[in-house]
Amino acid sequence: MSARHRIPGITATATTDLPVLKPFNAKASGHDDIGFCRFLANLSPQTIFLFVFVVALWPIAALAQAKYTLGDAFDALWKWIPFLVTKGFALNILISFLTMAIGTFAGVLLGLWQISPNRAVRKFAWAITQTFRNSPWLVLLFIVMLAFPFEVSIGGLTIPIPDWMKAVFGLSLPIMANISEVVRGAIQSVPTGQWEASESLAFSRRQVLWQIILPQCFKRMIPPWMNWYAILTMATPLVSLLGVEEIVTLSRQAMEGEDNHPELLIPFYGFCLVIFFVYCYPIARWTISLERKFSVKL
Repeated sequence: MSARHRIPGITATATTDLPVLKPFNAKASGHDDIGFCRFLANLSPQTIFLFVFVVALWPIAALAQAKYTLGDAFDALWKWIPFLVTKGFALNILISFLTMAIGTFAGVLLGLWQISPNRAVRKFAWAITQTFRNSPWLVLLFIVMLAFPFEVSIGGLTIPIPDWMKAVFGLSLPIMANISEVVRGAIQSVPTGQWEASESLAFSRRQVLWQIILPQCFKRMIPPWMNWYAILTMATPLVSLLGVEEIVTLSRQAMEGEDNHPELLIPFYGFCLVIFFVYCYPIARWTISLERKFSVKL
């Protein structure tokens, strides 16, 4: 091939100050971006019913001779359900929404910094991402809960910071780090030719990212983003260990109000399991559907 037909980046060394990114190979690392939703969505109805049956079967013999029966426990649960849903589970959902919003905003910025041409910025973003991505969520919650003040005074105005809001900040840190990796992976999944073609048209780096690369990444980021939302929702009961009055904490208080009968454990905590499953299972099914719809055909 003659010199005048040489193609930069293909038949000759590319001359560009833009990072030439190779296509992202999702199987290279062995990591599944929607592994949790895939597992949840693949649960068959038979498996679910079998699990519920086994969990409910073991205490039947012991409860048969007790004065406080399993039927009494379910009657107590029925009485407390409106309170658990409106005051408890609603707070779990609020925490998950706010955490995902903050984590997504910060994660997108951090993910863009990870592909910055500035080496210092790129290394800093990588270090922050790996630190919070590989830290235990409960440890981060304890640090934030103990480090954040109970109130902030601005001038003569005092703004209280409730425990559930501090829990939002604590959970936002690992979500931020994982969304950063989602953004970085989506950008790296765009074929190298897109960058080379943009350079040949004299686009600036900012124009390349916002007008060419990122619009192609949105659909690729939606399934793993939803997967992390499902994981986050399942993780919100962790805040009960810090005194936040969500559904698990209120379930414990309700059982204390019913004299702490051991028979109350299965109905109340079983209800917590069921309501989280009912909320997250459709998200898992939707995630799998979108992953198939938006998958990149190579």
